[in-house]
Amino acid sequence: MTTHSFTLIVEGVDINDPDVFDALYEAGCDDATIGVTNGIPVMDFDREAASFNEAILSAIADAESVESLRVVRIADPDLVSMSEIAARIGRSRECVRLWVLGKRGPGGFPPPLNDPHDRYRFWRWSDVEGWLRGVLGGEPWSSDDHLRAAINATLELRHHLGQLDPQDCPDLRALAGPVLGG
Repeated sequence: MTTHSFTLIVEGVDINDPDVFDALYEAGCDDATIGVTNGIPVMDFDREAASFNEAILSAIADAESVESLRVVRIADPDLVSMSEIAARIGRSRECVRLWVLGKRGPGGFPPPLNDPHDRYRFWRWSDVEGWLRGVLGGEPWSSDDHLRAAINATLELRHHLGQLDPQDCPDLRALAGPVLGG
């Protein structure tokens, strides 16, 4: 077994309530540090499991077995700015900026996740990493980024579907195609 470290962001309960804390412990979250960081309720896990996927999914299931607690997302170190990309790969921010603009390298740098007109843009590290491997070569820096992104996308879809009237909901199975069995 390997120990996997990650942070779940949660909502729906007062995580500082001793009864909630006890319920989480009883639910199997004895491998988590529970608290509030910058006003956000979090659970920092060091969970032993055969895989990263198993660790995260079992932690979500354990946490959500506590009444009214809902996991919002996994804290995502996968979101990066140009400066963070530069720092991770030991290049200058200007080098990264030129890649983004297509003025250096082969072009085709991944688009940012937020509005490309925004002054501060963010990319998914797993997308940038794939592009960088094509430019710089070498082994991937992380193997779990795409899994974390997929789980977060699923948690976000669950949240948004819960906010919609089923009558107003587009056919998401057709949109997702074979991913959701459509």
